[in-house]
Amino acid sequence: MLIKSNNANRRIGRGLAWSVIGAPILAALSWIGYSRLCIPHAMPLPPALDAERRTFNGRAGRLSCYVAGQGAPLLLIHSINAAASSYEVRPLFEHYRQSRRVYALDLPGFGFSDRSPRDYNINLYTDAILDMLDEITRESGPTPLDALALSLSSEFLARVAVAHPERFRTLALITPTGFGKDEQFYGEPGSTRGNPRIRQIFELPLWSRPFFDLLNTRPSARFFLKQTFGSYVAIDQGLLDYDYLTAHQPDAQHAPYAFISGMLFGADIDRVYEALDPPVWLAYGERGQFNAIEDTAAVQARGNWTIQPFAAGALPYFEQPEAFFAAYESFLQGAHMSR
Repeated sequence: MLIKSNNANRRIGRGLAWSVIGAPILAALSWIGYSRLCIPHAMPLPPALDAERRTFNGRAGRLSCYVAGQGAPLLLIHSINAAASSYEVRPLFEHYRQSRRVYALDLPGFGFSDRSPRDYNINLYTDAILDMLDEITRESGPTPLDALALSLSSEFLARVAVAHPERFRTLALITPTGFGKDEQFYGEPGSTRGNPRIRQIFELPLWSRPFFDLLNTRPSARFFLKQTFGSYVAIDQGLLDYDYLTAHQPDAQHAPYAFISGMLFGADIDRVYEALDPPVWLAYGERGQFNAIEDTAAVQARGNWTIQPFAAGALPYFEQPEAFFAAYESFLQGAHMSR
């Protein structure tokens, strides 16, 4: 009886071990198989904006941009996330194409720009902005321009403006990163807050694409946009639909993994922001999870920064376009008159 009891206990133990260890492994392998066999990774991708789309080559490789309108140049730069695209600047592009020459850049790893597996780092993104500035200069001449960037891309734009202040009239940073409460980023120039080993783990071939697919299911996309807009009701449906399409392209995971692992966040960004010379408009939404604009004392003390909150999510021009455009125009007019 004791032997039978011990055998039964071992069977129960093995069953419990399988349920604790084996079942999650089976689920993971099942998802990997589903990702490879059932999820499309080359969905038809329409242009994010209804405008001329150009492709050109530069320091950052093959880049794509949208161009429309006539007048003084305005550069728009989308954010960095798991499904970023120029659709994020669509309301801005549509509004300003009526009165200005507007350029919207697809950053490396997104849209119709090169998404190949390579080292997505801070220098690559600043090079891409410099490439875009050169493209604008070839068309419009060496006139300083106004530039607007979203979220983490504000850090890249700020770096370029510190190195080349003569190329900008003004900067607009929409819900930029680096201003969280008690955040102090005065690290070595060019240093990051990321961990390359984490990125290497994400990029392991067995699960690189399947895990990215898990992040970009339709429910996941809605959840992350809810964090951005502050509520499900406020989500822009067109942006949600385009996010799904742009995340289901060949090699769509590589740039987002650099983002998720922190490799694109500057550990020196406070030093960069405080070195900016052009007039800077920092606009942000007060709702959502990506609006950590809590410590702006250092930049406000410099005098060339204007801080503008909106009772909206992280992309306030989607929800309050009239208020946003009026505030931005007021800033531009004041900045241009003072320079």
